[in-house]
Amino acid sequence: MTNPPPPGNWSDPTWSAQPSSPAPDPTLVAGQPVPAQPGPVDPYAPAPYAPDPYAPVDPYAPVDPYAGAKQSAAQPMPGYAPPGYPPQYPGYGYPQPPKTNGMAIAAFVLALIGFTSCITAPIGAILGHVAQKQIRLSGEGGAGMAKAAIIVGWILTGFLVLVIAIYAAAIIYAIATSDNSSSSSSY
Repeated sequence: MTNPPPPGNWSDPTWSAQPSSPAPDPTLVAGQPVPAQPGPVDPYAPAPYAPDPYAPVDPYAPVDPYAGAKQSAAQPMPGYAPPGYPPQYPGYGYPQPPKTNGMAIAAFVLALIGFTSCITAPIGAILGHVAQKQIRLSGEGGAGMAKAAIIVGWILTGFLVLVIAIYAAAIIYAIATSDNSSSSSSY
């Protein structure tokens, strides 16, 4: 830092162009070095070199038998990742859903196929009852599927029985009301 020159032609013997004390070092604060501030991280900068763990190894290269003794527990072995989070223990997080009963799935599929062919609907309903019993004994999942198969299967079976009854009634009515024209007709 310099002092301004004196006004006019008057000369001040204490004034000089040089500062009286050296400029403070900006990297020192109270005589202690200032730690460097981290700068922005370049996401496109190359990663630091790490040896390739899958590189071919020369089987005839000399081997230090005491190389493993140099490693401490805090330092990971070369080629291995540093220890991170431990593996998740069972019982933490979301529980696993129970296995779905295969009989319940088959019953539900057969009951739904019963919409196009009513023959599979009663099979689906019966398999639904069997699946419910298996689920109660084993604790598997699929109780809702089994119940849906029972409901859909028995409704479609009832519809099938109603349609067969209507066809049978129509056939009986057609036979009863038909003219016996072949026996009473004259040639």
